[in-house]
Amino acid sequence: MSQSAAAAAPAAVEVTAQDLKGHGVVFCPNPKMKLWSGHPRVFIDVASTGEGKCPYCGTVYKLAPGTVLHGH
Repeated sequence: MSQSAAAAAPAAVEVTAQDLKGHGVVFCPNPKMKLWSGHPRVFIDVASTGEGKCPYCGTVYKLAPGTVLHGH
């Protein structure tokens, strides 16, 4: 992978059960993102497959290894 391709790759965010809202979703942009990089808030299901990708910015949200989801 070239250096420019690595720089252009979307960020990956590891989430735990405590980060999930409602029925196993996270929202993007997340509170740690800079305000200037904002886009409309979208809810991304990570409980079903263990990860999800934001359709706007490409950020990938992944469940942390060993995360146990109750009631999912």
